[in-house]
Amino acid sequence: MSDEPKAKTPKPEPAAAALPPETAPPADPQVDAPPSAWRPPDKTRTTVIVIIVAALLAILGILYSWQLPPFAGALEKTDNAYVRGRVTIISPQVSGYVTRVPAQDFAEVKAGQILATIDDRIYRARVAQAEANVAAQQAALANSAQAQRSREVATDSQNAGIANAQAQLTRADADMRRARALVADGSISTREYDQTRAALLAAQAALQQARASRAIGTQDVRTVVVGRAGLEAAVESAKAQLRLAQIDLDNTIIRAPADGQLSEIGVRVGAYVTAGTQLLSVVPHHVWVIANFKEAQTGNMAIGQRARFSVDALGGAELTGRIENLSPAAGSEFAVLKADNATGNFVKVAQRIAVRIKIDDKQPVAARLRPGMSVEVRVDTRGGSTR
Repeated sequence: MSDEPKAKTPKPEPAAAALPPETAPPADPQVDAPPSAWRPPDKTRTTVIVIIVAALLAILGILYSWQLPPFAGALEKTDNAYVRGRVTIISPQVSGYVTRVPAQDFAEVKAGQILATIDDRIYRARVAQAEANVAAQQAALANSAQAQRSREVATDSQNAGIANAQAQLTRADADMRRARALVADGSISTREYDQTRAALLAAQAALQQARASRAIGTQDVRTVVVGRAGLEAAVESAKAQLRLAQIDLDNTIIRAPADGQLSEIGVRVGAYVTAGTQLLSVVPHHVWVIANFKEAQTGNMAIGQRARFSVDALGGAELTGRIENLSPAAGSEFAVLKADNATGNFVKVAQRIAVRIKIDDKQPVAARLRPGMSVEVRVDTRGGSTR
């Protein structure tokens, strides 16, 4: 017999006696519930309406921001727009050496303020010469007036000569009548008669000579009067030359034409400048915006419509304005070299129409605008007056 103990076989437990249904333990819902899918709680009618309205508003906001239908066409935008101003290029009207430049780069100036001066010695001499010429012409005119008075006095003397010749003719005519009567009865000789007749003829000739001298004197007076018109014209011409010389002298001082700010000054003391040389520019503070829209964008644009524009140089600062006017023609019509579309290789290119926008007042940031700045413009095409 073996000494190893035998393994004990476990005894089966007795089966639990079946309990009656009325005595069974209650079922646990968390353990015994059948598996099922998750469902959110049912939404109320108000919640559904709020969600739908919010979705519609979001969609409309996206459509408006992107200017898609039904908002398309209300706003027209372009980035082809710039700030403009009346930039005046200052150039001298006379030539010479620059003697003084009191202005500084980018300085504020007032209308009439001196910007530079040019050596004026030559122009002062020309003014003096023109003044002397005026005096000479006026003296010639005065001499003409004196000559007219002298001719008129001579004419009075010639009138007296005519009267004297007329008297001598009257006496000679009376002597001739007496001589005819006396020679008929033999009281005087034929020789005496011929002398009396010769005296009559001499008196007649003297009267004709006096009258001719009077006519010559009258023509002399008329000659002086006619010549005076030429002398008066010469005086006016000399005065005009004096004014031109004075204008050239005045133009040796270069002044600011209007209030504004100077550009960089491109001239220095001692430089020789000629008429038309660009010295500097004056930029007035009044500016506006020129926006170049595509022709299809201007269909509903009109004067007075509201506009907003952002300025790149000012960090995208926005300003407001109104359409002040529209260009009378497309930009291509003002080009020096116009495109020739009468060819077989035609490609339609949208033309640009310039729109001038007046900047609204009382915008502090507008004082920082400078001509040439780039802007982006948006125009509300609703409203406005007829173009």
